[in-house]
This record gives sequence, structure tokens and C-alpha cells, in this order.
Amino acid sequence: MYALVDAVAFYASAEKVFDPSIRFKPVVVLTNNDGCICAVCPIARRLNIPKFQPYFKIKHYLTQHNVVVRSSNYELYADLSERMMTVINRFCDDHYVYSIDESFLRFTGFSKIIDDWTCYGNTIRQAVWRETGLPVGVGFGSTPTLAKAANHAAKKLPGYNGVAVIDSDLSRQEILTKMDVTDVWGIGSRLGKKLTLMGIKNAWQLAEQNPKAMRRMFSVVVERTVSELNGVACLNWDEVKQNKKEIFSTRSFGERISDVTTLKSALTTHAAIVGRKLRKQRSLTKRIVIFAASSPHEESYYKKSLLYDFPIPTSDTSVIAKAVSRVIDDIFKPNVRFYRCGIGAMELESELYQQADMFAVSEDKPKLMQSLDEVNKRYGVGALSLGCERLSQNWNMKRAFLSPHYTTRWSDIPIIRCDDI
Repeated sequence: MYALVDAVAFYASAEKVFDPSIRFKPVVVLTNNDGCICAVCPIARRLNIPKFQPYFKIKHYLTQHNVVVRSSNYELYADLSERMMTVINRFCDDHYVYSIDESFLRFTGFSKIIDDWTCYGNTIRQAVWRETGLPVGVGFGSTPTLAKAANHAAKKLPGYNGVAVIDSDLSRQEILTKMDVTDVWGIGSRLGKKLTLMGIKNAWQLAEQNPKAMRRMFSVVVERTVSELNGVACLNWDEVKQNKKEIFSTRSFGERISDVTTLKSALTTHAAIVGRKLRKQRSLTKRIVIFAASSPHEESYYKKSLLYDFPIPTSDTSVIAKAVSRVIDDIFKPNVRFYRCGIGAMELESELYQQADMFAVSEDKPKLMQSLDEVNKRYGVGALSLGCERLSQNWNMKRAFLSPHYTTRWSDIPIIRCDDI
């Protein structure tokens, strides 16, 4: 048996944990630079507030309905996520953290002592709520995909109240017939349109298809999805989240920048992020794209991107940063108010199977990068960085509605005062 535990509107729920004054108010959380709405709490959903809508477009509507607006507090979310996962880990044999707010559980020995999965799911929910203050939904199924479907039912279908179990053909059909095909894990909107044209509109209709035929028409991923919807486990933890084929780091600036030094500092920071992500999944990049642009709302829109090829594939931050230095003069343009920049690593290959070049010498310094990663892992990202990253921080993102760092900053730790009786 598998389970998927997923926090309800995680970012918005996290904002309420240490602020009782907004516990029963509508809350939304904004993306980087307070651009768009990325999280809407259940109370705010009743106001039909759309996700990913630009904040400036509905600012008046939010004010009119007294909606609490918060900037993304990533430090707080990461800490609460770790606490939530620590609690969940106690309830299973095998625990796989899938994202910041959801994780898979696998039960082997535990299955022998669990008589009522619904009751067990409520026990997990109560423990997470009691120890972290976060509401979660729990879904059980005989495969990861069915567990994901059950979690969808637990959170979004009426009658389940936070816990759903798919442990029979009857419960499987009951839930899958109520799910749109695009609600199935692994079925995106583009693929969903193709399936809809074939008359496959819900998850149950997808489950009734022939897996081999679906593989011929689409891919092995769809074949596995159909098999998993029928209770045949095809995925393991290593396959649940595959290495990325491209790695990008981009961000818009909190304030417009117009000098080459600041732009170079921002691009170097993106180079460090890309390098760190490459090393984390043990990949090397043969080619990167470096770009910068003004806002599309400016009178004269400017965007410039350049491809840079490495003689030898790399994941070394300093090597990627040197590429930035070599092209910065070609990207920068005077009198342009830059709004966004970034770096993307393409044509990735595994460092385990790298073909060495007899005539080219690699500039990578693996031991230095290992030390860099270990220091930043221990003391926090950015504790050790390239000097060029620190030339200017004027480009840092805007977070005008940022809540306190309740658990990661001494000055923001909550204080409880008890008056004498």
C-alpha cells in the first residue's frame, strides 16, 4: 500500500501557523517580486480568487474583500516543510519526499498492523496538525498513481474530509469517474486535449484503455500511468522524479537595473545556482544560454540572449561564471532598464559516463566545488560564494508583504506573554 500526504495550500497555510490573527481570514501568497498569486487558502477560494493572476490586476478586489496578502517567505516554508516531513516519516516503512509540500509513503510491515486505512489517515493528519499547525490531505492506494488520485479526492471531492482510500475496484471506479483526465498524475493539459478528442474525458475512461496501445500512440509514461490506474505498480522512487534534461535559473529584479556591474552580479548568481543544481543531480552541461531583457511593457522592449558552448562539459560554478564575464559586454546595452535575466543549462550529460578529451584540459575543480557545496549545506546557501556575486545586491527580489522569519531568525522568534492572574 502507498500513501500521498499533501499540505493544503501549503504557502498560505504556513503563513497562518504563527499568526493567529489571520487564522480565519482569506490569505493569498505572491510569487517572486510580488508578481502573481501562487497560493490561495480555502477561505480565499470562496471568493473565486484565481491562481497565477497578476497581483496588480486584482489588487483592488483583494482590498475590497479584506484579503491578507503575503510575499513568499521561502525560509519559513522550508523549515515548516522539514518539520512536517519529520512527523510523517514516523508513520511508514519507506518515506520519499516528492516536493516541499508532499511526500509518498510506502507500507510493508506497517500494513500488517493497520486495520482501517481511513482511521490511520486521520491519525496522520491529526499528528501533523498538532505538531506543525499545517492541514494535510491523505490518500491511500495500491500504486503511487492511485495514491495520488486518492489524495486528489481527499482534498477536492465532497464526502472525503481529508482522507480517501482506493483499496477495491468499487472505490477505484467511484473516485476515478469523478476525476478529469487532466487531474491524473502525469497527464498534462496538452496530452489531456488529445485524450479528450479520443473520447477519454475522465480518469476511469483512461484506466479502461489498453496499456500497450497507449504506449504506441503516446509514450511509455502513459502506458505506465494506465497500468498504475489498474493497480499494477510500475514506478519506484528513482523513477518518480527523474533528472532534469535542462536546468534554468531566472528571476525578475525587485528594481530595474541599468549598469553592467549589477547585471553581471545577477547573472553570476544565476550561474552559481545552475552549477549547484547540476552537481546535485550529477550532471554536466555542454551549452548554456545567457539572457537579459527589459520589461515587455517598456516603450522600447529589449532582449538579448547568447549561446555559449563549453569545450568540455562542466558543472563548475567558476567556469560558468567565466562564460558570463566573456559575454556580458555583448548582452548589456546602455540606457536599458533591465527587468529580468537568467541562465539555462542545456545538452546535459551524466558525469558518471563522461567521455574525456585527449587534447582539451578541463578547467573544473571538483574538490573546490565539493567544499563549496558542503559549506553552503552546513551554514546555508550563500554562506560561501564567488566574489562577483556580492558586487551588488540591488537586483534582489521585492517582497513588500514579507512575514517574519519565525523559525529561522532570532529577532523574529514568537514571544508569548502571559499576564499575571
